[in-house]
Amino acid sequence: MVRLAGEDKSEQKLVDNVAEHGWHCIHILAEGEHVAYSFTVGLFHSYGYPELIIFGLPRDVAHDILTIAADAAQSGAPVDVTRPSDAFLKNGHCKFAKVPASAYREHVGSALWYYEKKPFPLYQIVWPSKTGHFPWDPDVSDAFREAQPVIGVPAS
Repeated sequence: MVRLAGEDKSEQKLVDNVAEHGWHCIHILAEGEHVAYSFTVGLFHSYGYPELIIFGLPRDVAHDILTIAADAAQSGAPVDVTRPSDAFLKNGHCKFAKVPASAYREHVGSALWYYEKKPFPLYQIVWPSKTGHFPWDPDVSDAFREAQPVIGVPAS
């Protein structure tokens, strides 16, 4: 079961966007030591596809990437979150990390609200450095790791 109505304008916009478009995107601004991130709500309800979260990119870039994933899920040809994908970047591929439910409250509270605390899958889209490395690679800079915290377990 999902929420059918919100108690304020932002909650109602989320509910309305999922009903009309199949999903909603939420952007969280950077604050202090925490980097900006964006995530979806509604993909699992509308298409049976995992919700997605992405860290450290400008709002419009993150939204574009999430839109590509949502459009693919809606078309019936979703991006496989268990394998690297070149569907999002022109010159590179992203990987995915399955986010444990223990991280949901801190990062995707609106999704928990929408799904009324019922289980749903969440994967992090992890993008590479300009040299093609990922945050878990030993030869990336601390600045790159801090720009994109990995909150999930990377797919093999």
